[in-house]
Amino acid sequence: MAESGVSDLHNSLLFLSLSLSLYLSFSAIFCLRFYSIKRAFIFIVLFGTAEHKMAKNVGILAIDIYFPPACVQQEALETHDGASKGKYTIGLGQDCMSFCTEVEDVISMSLTVVNSLLEKYGIDAKQIGRLEVGSETVIDKSKSIKTFLMQIFEKCGNTDIEGVDSSNACYGGTAALFNCVNWVESNSWDGRYGLVVCTDSAVYAEGPARPTGGAAAIAMLIGPDAPISFESKYRASHMSHVYDFYKPNLASEYPVVDGKLSQTCYLMALDSCYKSFCHKYEKFEGKQFSLSDAAYFVFHSPYNKLVQKSFARLYFNDFLRNASSVDEIAKEKLGPFATLSGDESYQSRDLEKASQQVAKPLYDEKVQPTTLIPKQVGNMYTASLYAAFASLIHNKHSTLAGERVILFSYGSGLTATIFSLQLRDIQHPFSLSNIARVMDIDGKLKSRHEFPPEEFVENLKLMEHRYGAKEFVTSKDSSLLSPGTFYLTEVDSMYRRFYSEKTKESSSIPAVNGVAVNGVAVNGVISNGH
Repeated sequence: MAESGVSDLHNSLLFLSLSLSLYLSFSAIFCLRFYSIKRAFIFIVLFGTAEHKMAKNVGILAIDIYFPPACVQQEALETHDGASKGKYTIGLGQDCMSFCTEVEDVISMSLTVVNSLLEKYGIDAKQIGRLEVGSETVIDKSKSIKTFLMQIFEKCGNTDIEGVDSSNACYGGTAALFNCVNWVESNSWDGRYGLVVCTDSAVYAEGPARPTGGAAAIAMLIGPDAPISFESKYRASHMSHVYDFYKPNLASEYPVVDGKLSQTCYLMALDSCYKSFCHKYEKFEGKQFSLSDAAYFVFHSPYNKLVQKSFARLYFNDFLRNASSVDEIAKEKLGPFATLSGDESYQSRDLEKASQQVAKPLYDEKVQPTTLIPKQVGNMYTASLYAAFASLIHNKHSTLAGERVILFSYGSGLTATIFSLQLRDIQHPFSLSNIARVMDIDGKLKSRHEFPPEEFVENLKLMEHRYGAKEFVTSKDSSLLSPGTFYLTEVDSMYRRFYSEKTKESSSIPAVNGVAVNGVAVNGVISNGH
């Protein structure tokens, strides 16, 4: 009798379910016939069965970073350039600068960091469904860096990968990151990972901007249930048209820079983004935001002195919005500047000095842990912000779970965004501690080779000569490179670029019409319109 009762109940529920489905279908047809296609669509969306489940806690699952082993000390560069002592190390706040020699470029660095991340985390290349690259280093005006990276995925049969390159000065990496996060959060997501690559080589003509160079590539794996999840509802941007830093001369790698204007634009965009961010936070949380509501602040880092000024600017903003959020000493020191207009405040050296002084204790607590890689490697353009974030994970991974981290991304021209990350305690392999272990920041910094400034300058001259050139073979000298590093071997008469990977046996596998991946030469021409 009990089994019969259960069977009857099951049949009744099945009948009701079928009846409801038929009712919804006929109702939709009725809407389509008598009302409109639009209303029928809304009806189905609201009441139909939804098979797609939205991903939760979407964010960064894994990170790896690569920077060239070649570097020059800023103190030595000061002496070589005839600059006053401390101009680069104190005035800019920089310690060292990595740079690409003739065998490395943004493509080789990207190949290296992508291959490294996939190998270290055991990610099958077939599991990647979207690949986005952010860069402002122009190798080709048509062919994207992403297409070079596809060779890693083609060899396992994965050509179904969305995404291309994003470009606007140093902001392209952030645009690429948002694209991947938005994809995983959307109905278009197919269940696979997203992969973001930020890669740049920052070089400058002889002059005051040259010590603000650098080079690196960083890769970030994107997916749900991440240890670094996005609080997208607070995201705030500022976009406008300015000529602060731009590259109109396509025959040269070097930018045109208005240094004073660029700094003002950076701080102005920071103010605008922060005000909008605070407004959105207050709207959702019902309380005012202040610096105390986040454990750490991470900034795009052209040079460390600008990072110091930026955090001090946020401190000044908090004082203007709510003076009770700062202590009495800060009120006394910042009070005289409360009536300055925006333009006046950007030009006031006295305000700059006072705000940095009162903000320093908080800077040491909330920003200093993010500065290691930017101070040691230099300005990495699109990778700079995320190298700073990688520094934070390296330094504080054991205590970050449960904390909020605020990031500010800036690209000249200009584009800027402030966004919030929530750090979570996730188990291996996507734990914060494992991300720190895999990146091995200390090991990479210690394994670099220091070049005298004279050789650094000679290298830049060679790169100037090679920029846009064809029919040349590099030295193929991989002696400074670690196994698993890709490097440029040749550019042929059709401007096609060829790369090889340094193997664990410290020998190189030559590429055959393509790039050698994991010790195996991949067939397929690498075309480059350069």
